[in-house]
Amino acid sequence: MQADGSVHACGHTDAGEEAAVRRSHHSPELKNSMISRLNRIEGQIRGIKGLIEKDTYCDDVLNQIAAVQSALNGVGKLLLEGHMKSCVIERIQAGENEVIDELLVTVKKLMK
Repeated sequence: MQADGSVHACGHTDAGEEAAVRRSHHSPELKNSMISRLNRIEGQIRGIKGLIEKDTYCDDVLNQIAAVQSALNGVGKLLLEGHMKSCVIERIQAGENEVIDELLVTVKKLMK
C-alpha cells in the first residue's frame, strides 16, 4: 500500500510494510484473452484425458500434448510481457532492483 492507503499498480508493497498479497493489474482485454485461452486449454486437457481413456494411438495423444504445451507457452509469453512492461518497470523505478533477480528465477522456470 502507498502512504495514502492505495496499493501500487503491480500490487507490491513498500519496504518496511507488512507482507501483503501481490496482485496483477491486467487490462480487461488481456485478462479476457488469457481466460479465453486457458478455457480452450482446459478443454484440450479434457480431450487428452478422453483420448487416453479410449486407448487412442500414443502418437496422436503426444501431438495433442504438444499442442497444449504450445498454448500454455503462449499464455506465459503474454503474461511475462505484461509483467515486464508494468510491474518490473514500476518496481525498478521505485528502486526495488531485486525484482530483476525475481524475474530471472521466473524466466528460468519458464524455460525448463
